[in-house]
Amino acid sequence: MTTILRRVVFVIVIIAIWEVISKAGIFPTFMFPPLIIPSVPGGVTVLKTLVGGVMSGQILAATGVTLSRLLIGFLIAVVLGLTFGFLIARFKWVDDTLGYFVTALQSIPSIVWFPLAIVWFGLGNTAILFIVAIGATWTMTVNSSAGFKNVPSIYINAARTLGSSGSHLLRTVILPASVPHIISGLRVAWAFAWRAIMAGELLGAAGGLGYLLDLGRSTQAMDLVLSIMIVIGLIGTIIDNQVFLRMERSVARKWGLRT
Repeated sequence: MTTILRRVVFVIVIIAIWEVISKAGIFPTFMFPPLIIPSVPGGVTVLKTLVGGVMSGQILAATGVTLSRLLIGFLIAVVLGLTFGFLIARFKWVDDTLGYFVTALQSIPSIVWFPLAIVWFGLGNTAILFIVAIGATWTMTVNSSAGFKNVPSIYINAARTLGSSGSHLLRTVILPASVPHIISGLRVAWAFAWRAIMAGELLGAAGGLGYLLDLGRSTQAMDLVLSIMIVIGLIGTIIDNQVFLRMERSVARKWGLRT
């Protein structure tokens, strides 16, 4: 409870400082513009819009569409990332070729691929899945390859001495030893996938939170825009803290990296 209270107070203090600076005119308005946050009556309108959207099922349906797209694209990225990461760590010629280009591919924002996605797949779910997958694959590849490469050789040598090899060695030694890096990769890849799907849905995909956000922008319904922003922030925070952060802490405790 203390942690939650600290976070709430911190956000309120930041908003208050911003508002004081913007009202005082100390800096040009382009540096500290007034916050586009409704007054108390406006805040009530945002809350009513949020509750109304949830009760009517509009926001829940959009959230379901977004999360379903996100999960499918994320799973594709995880499978591809683990596969590429293992190949890069296992074969030097793959590391010299694919591994060399992964960093460059990772630096390209996923939204840059959207024109090609439209040409290849049309404006629909497949294009969105492509954007999500490509936005998360390279991060997953980098982290998983680092994990596979950093498996202590003593583990592998000991397992081979005991007769382990091939898929058994991968399943019982290499993968478990790479789990800390893989978990970190999952967390970062999820963040990239989340941003990618928001960008993709904003560009015209039917349904989803991004579609509602663009609808609010086009109709100047700022209460809807702020409501969707709140939902996006809550979902991102909940998933990161309740899923990936818990996994990371559990693995760290298991490996003796945290008490």
